[in-house]
Amino acid sequence: MVNIQGKTALVTGASRGIGCAIALELAQHGVKRLLLLARDRQRLAAVATEIEGLGVEVVILVLDLSQPVEVNIAIAQAWRDYGPIHLLVNCAGIAHQVPFLQSKLSNVQEEIAINLLGMYIMTRLIARRMVAQKQGTIVNVSSLMGKVAAPTMSTYSATKFAILGFTQALRSELAAHNIRVIALLPSLTDTDMTRNLEWFRWAMPTTPQKVAQALIAGLYQESPEILVGWQSHLAVWGNRIAPWLLERVLRFAAPPF
Repeated sequence: MVNIQGKTALVTGASRGIGCAIALELAQHGVKRLLLLARDRQRLAAVATEIEGLGVEVVILVLDLSQPVEVNIAIAQAWRDYGPIHLLVNCAGIAHQVPFLQSKLSNVQEEIAINLLGMYIMTRLIARRMVAQKQGTIVNVSSLMGKVAAPTMSTYSATKFAILGFTQALRSELAAHNIRVIALLPSLTDTDMTRNLEWFRWAMPTTPQKVAQALIAGLYQESPEILVGWQSHLAVWGNRIAPWLLERVLRFAAPPF
């Protein structure tokens, strides 16, 4: 069980959507200090004001995770100024929805830089320090599309599959240092990011708040992977039992490509 009472947590992608909801949920469950990281200062400030109203200390880190030197300097300074970070939630991510044959290399590179390399950079900086203190928890936000890929989302799915592999390897490597590594897998979630996407037929979106609540429950239950919502469980089960059938369903449910 992860005890977050009185601890310090860092949440990336905290200015909106799932990251914002997780930050608020952590504040409501007794976290002492929250470091909120994102690129949008104005949005971060608004989230910080709301969380401070709950009596939690908040530190804003306006950073672009694709800039490793700046991130390295900022994290070193934050650790020095505010003490050890006990919980890292890697939530920053973007999605470009487009049929593969119409995809642009610049968009592919951006998804990889933020979803995957940004998570790697942050995890490397924090995990080394957690090893020194012999404790910590790392949560990597993947997606149902990290288990079941879908048409028009090829690169996004690729990054989310990669996050699961990274998380699984890290879980084994860091266990000896008393560090837990967890994957959070939301299904379609109603956020600013997904509202710009063309949704699949029959997809029933969940809320960022429900994803955040599932994370807190998973932390207490010591779950290595946290699937959110019945649709996620059904899709993963279907992919195991009859992958050919699920592939047909996804092909029919997907936007035109």
